[in-house]
Amino acid sequence: MKMKSIYCYMLAGLMLTTSSCSSWLSEDDAPVMSYDYYETEAGVDAAIIAAYGFLRWGVGGERYNVLNELGTDLFTEGEDGVYRESFNKYATQLNPDVDILYDLWANHYKGISDANIAMQKIMESSLSESVKSKGYAEMQFIRAFLYFDLVQHFGRIPLVTEGSFDIRTDFKRASVADVYKQIISDLRNAAEALPDKVANKGRATCYSASHLLAKVYLTRGSAIADARGQQSTDMDSTLYYAEKVINSGAYQLMDNFSSLWDLKNQGNSEVIFAVQFTTNPLFNGNDGNKQHLFWLSWYEDQPGMLRDIENGRPYRRHVATKKTMEELFDHLHDSRFYKSFKWVYYANNEKTLPKWEPLSFDGTVYFTPDPAKGQVAGDLKFHLGDTAIYYTMQKTGLDPNSNEMRKFRANYNYTYFPREMHSIRYFPALVKWLDNNRTSIGEEKGGREWVRMRLAETYLLAAEAAGRKGNFDKAAEYINVVRKRAAWAEGEQKDQQIWLFEGGTNNTQSTYDALKVTPADLQGDFVAFMLDERGRELLGEINRWEDLNRCELLYDWVKRYNPDALYIKPYHKLRPIPQKHIDRLNPVGEISEEQNEGYY
Repeated sequence: MKMKSIYCYMLAGLMLTTSSCSSWLSEDDAPVMSYDYYETEAGVDAAIIAAYGFLRWGVGGERYNVLNELGTDLFTEGEDGVYRESFNKYATQLNPDVDILYDLWANHYKGISDANIAMQKIMESSLSESVKSKGYAEMQFIRAFLYFDLVQHFGRIPLVTEGSFDIRTDFKRASVADVYKQIISDLRNAAEALPDKVANKGRATCYSASHLLAKVYLTRGSAIADARGQQSTDMDSTLYYAEKVINSGAYQLMDNFSSLWDLKNQGNSEVIFAVQFTTNPLFNGNDGNKQHLFWLSWYEDQPGMLRDIENGRPYRRHVATKKTMEELFDHLHDSRFYKSFKWVYYANNEKTLPKWEPLSFDGTVYFTPDPAKGQVAGDLKFHLGDTAIYYTMQKTGLDPNSNEMRKFRANYNYTYFPREMHSIRYFPALVKWLDNNRTSIGEEKGGREWVRMRLAETYLLAAEAAGRKGNFDKAAEYINVVRKRAAWAEGEQKDQQIWLFEGGTNNTQSTYDALKVTPADLQGDFVAFMLDERGRELLGEINRWEDLNRCELLYDWVKRYNPDALYIKPYHKLRPIPQKHIDRLNPVGEISEEQNEGYY
């Protein structure tokens, strides 16, 4: 039997088109499916699998990394990228015509429409109640996920919950409160109806629905001035659903923070829900996971180095801010700082191995090899496999452009980047998205799974809800579960920068006692503490813009910590509604009704 997946999508109205999904990981070249295929269990499953494909859009290019990490307090713009003016500087390029926002809108409403039609067909079918219940709930999970993304970025949006095969152009925006009400309704049913285990990695369970529901309640309940329909019970609900996941025993934190980013550990015990990709480009859709491109520093121009799969293809889009590098972490005791970044590159190019030689600048010799230091003119500085590039947090006090700095760096046998030499081209790269399983050096379509929910975040959701309720004992308990893993473990070798530059000592003692918090530690500005704790744990995991926004601190914190965000205004808490959507509305209301404030 052939299949075809139906996408009724909102481009302004609901437009009926066709696309396809031939497998769990493919969106192209599928066979054709008629509507009566929904009457079969295989047809229901095929429709659900096709709907999951819409969750993959966010990492298929410069998408969610731009929307959720660029222009925040923790990341600013790197050397390259087309979205720096709009999403980091918040300049006039952030307007209703920007392509990435329309693509987000179109993708998500396609997915919502697909889910609506499938849900309608599932309930009209003569399948068993158990099959119908599970299929319907899984579609609710996907629809809620898509709506949650949309409402956080656009605010008031069209709310469509019924499938339609007619062209419509008369959509009005629902209130934010109504959108949250629908999301919560969908997820509450999904949390009850979905199984606790699934055979296929990447399918929703009752626990992934519960984690997402906890996050939705926390987001709604975090509002003070914004009207999200917040209820006095939102923090109770957040805690209830987060603890449902925590107490299930279905998930465990990985012992070592570094292990989370090892590709061999995909689908590990901490992952609650991850969007799936594959290393086979034929079955990776149109895009694959391209996030490995955007977080990397330039390295291939340095002596002893060439571009390879291991070190990645550096697009240089995101650089950690001064806050991230110097203020956010306890460098001595929190292993997450040194484990989140790539500090060392090893020589992989025999043709460009450097030799000791005199060096000059503008006619002034600033370095001459000193044999007493082992610097013998004409000898190689290092060999294949040796350290070729080393980034550190050492502050030399030297002007980056001075001969004193040049002389200082020339004394190292590798290319040395102390803190003053970090720049928008050369910087410690975030390791969380590296993908050395790609098929070639130039391959953009990565296969790393996109982890959207993991247990450490569930603990932080529970901690924040407890603290917002005034229960700082419970908040500290949950934070310390995460911090115990964040600390250097007993017997673990620490990064050498800790004793070379951070004032620590070279030992293998646990740092947990110094890192754990007490209830008293949390009784200051608790929201600010939790935002920074989420920053430490979830750095670069495509959460930050939404976190700042839900706490109504986006403008204040970006203004304070991101000096490149020159033009940010309070109205930037919402994105502009895509002009292509407004242009297709009929009838169309006043622009103040159809567009967000500040964009007309």
